[in-house]
Amino acid sequence: MPGLAAADAASPPPAAAPAPRRLSSPLPRRAPPSPSPSSASRAKPSRKSLGPDTTDEAALDNPDLGPFLLKQARDAMVSGEGGGAARALEFAERAARALERRGEGAELELAMSLHVAAAIHCGLGRHADAVPVLERAVAVVTPAPVVEGEAEGDVPQAEEEEVRKGEEWALAAFSGWMQLGDTHAMLGRMDESIACYGKGFEIQMAALGDRDPRVAETCRYLAEAHVQALQFDEAEKLCRKALEIHREHSAPASLEEASDRRLMALILDAKGDYDGALEHLVLASMTMVANGRDVEVATIDVAIGNTYLALARFDESVFSYQKALTVLKSARGDDHPSVASVFVRLADLYHRTGKLRESKSYCENALRVYAKPAPGAAPDEVGGGLMEIAAIYEALGELDEALKLLQRALKLLEDSPGQWSTVAGIEAQMGVLYYMIGRYADSRNSFESAVSKLRASGERKSAFFGVLLNQMGLACVQLFKIDEAAQLFEEARAVLEQECGASHPDTLGVYSNLAAIYDAMGRVEDAIEILEHVLKVREEKLGTANPDVEDEKRRLAELLKEAGRSRNRKQKSLDNLFGNSTQRGAKKDSSGGRRWSNFGFRS
Repeated sequence: MPGLAAADAASPPPAAAPAPRRLSSPLPRRAPPSPSPSSASRAKPSRKSLGPDTTDEAALDNPDLGPFLLKQARDAMVSGEGGGAARALEFAERAARALERRGEGAELELAMSLHVAAAIHCGLGRHADAVPVLERAVAVVTPAPVVEGEAEGDVPQAEEEEVRKGEEWALAAFSGWMQLGDTHAMLGRMDESIACYGKGFEIQMAALGDRDPRVAETCRYLAEAHVQALQFDEAEKLCRKALEIHREHSAPASLEEASDRRLMALILDAKGDYDGALEHLVLASMTMVANGRDVEVATIDVAIGNTYLALARFDESVFSYQKALTVLKSARGDDHPSVASVFVRLADLYHRTGKLRESKSYCENALRVYAKPAPGAAPDEVGGGLMEIAAIYEALGELDEALKLLQRALKLLEDSPGQWSTVAGIEAQMGVLYYMIGRYADSRNSFESAVSKLRASGERKSAFFGVLLNQMGLACVQLFKIDEAAQLFEEARAVLEQECGASHPDTLGVYSNLAAIYDAMGRVEDAIEILEHVLKVREEKLGTANPDVEDEKRRLAELLKEAGRSRNRKQKSLDNLFGNSTQRGAKKDSSGGRRWSNFGFRS
């Protein structure tokens, strides 16, 4: 977490910044260390031994007890002796109670004790318990607004008090909001996390100004959070601001500027601006070369290879990957996950260029590394690699093998904090595979689990969520759960209309599915209305001679022909309507019945 230094030398120093997110992977970051601001030294109570077991309620009125217990909590955290984290938590909670009794003048120390208690909760894996503690901590150091209509003589006094408290309280408030944002992120609540980061960012800019180098660090940190939430426009604005500040205050070709450029390249790549991304990556690579950072240069070479691959410049992409592979093998060993990740990139490249034998060989090389990775390998790095290999095996038609790899990745990550979105992605991909092999009940269950995780993590407004709802609806259709399918298609339509627009191909696909379900439910007029809209948009976008337009015309003609009579052939309606433009490519299963392709879903 970026720091906010206090101007007063007597103020407690800021906590150390947590480890930055890995920019090479879309997986959510692991938990950063929580800040634990230090307090001013005070005289210890006269007792020789004072702990939670011997301290009674009356002793909490001792003004020196709170700081002493806070120090005891920190010492217990560091030493790990005498009960370790549990005992440290008890000390911190008693310190907070004692400091709360002191009232005015002890706000900063109270906030610090709450920060320590929250850090211990997080260390024990109880992130949900840390949230109310941190909310209380930021409330303690947030000044109450001046009420309008106060006497004029009170205003200067209030302003003077605000200035006196401002710098110290800003440090504590900034630390609290950022720690609260980290905790929400670990719970998968990205919207709440970004909101907390934003409040901390505002406090920091008010205290330091908007051109301070420490503000640039927070800009980049917040931009990374927006990337995690797939909010690339906001991420780009913040990253550009960080880059401008670092170029203003740092030496030319500084490491800070190189980090900004790597993040900017990731954002531009996600937005489809591959030339812009390549420019930033080349400049970042030159900086790392000048500073002798060979491993970082290799990591950037992998990103450059990805960009060349997106631009279909395959020979240059292979050269970049092979260059990175040589350096990583030499620096980290043949069994490091970073080496396996380059194997995966090469496998993807050769698959795209039709060299399937080479692609399969590189997949096997990567799997050998992931089977016995180097000590200290991060589970999210191994899990992410298994997901990518599974996607290649799926494209090669080896669905059972792809499913096994996804199950391995799920086992690695399902109990890891902060990985809810990643686990949901794995379950969604498994749902697609189950659907493709005809295991529709398993498919629906996988989609349902993924949807519930995305709802809980606040990702209900993404296009991916809408497409996932649509795919779950198709699985319900195969299980003849028509009412449930209709609800899912309706929700998918609302999400995709908001995120993609009414004319987007994914949205039109959901419209067609919804029309089919309405027809099966006997709501023929609703189905006709939807198909008329779909046909109109397809004619405008594709022209009247397009095969998709002809299919929609035929489907609409069938509905109009049958609209004036009673119908009870719902299964026939589903077969007719799902088996055309939005579900083209359907295959026969072993029993001779029809099943429909996974429309609109990309793993």
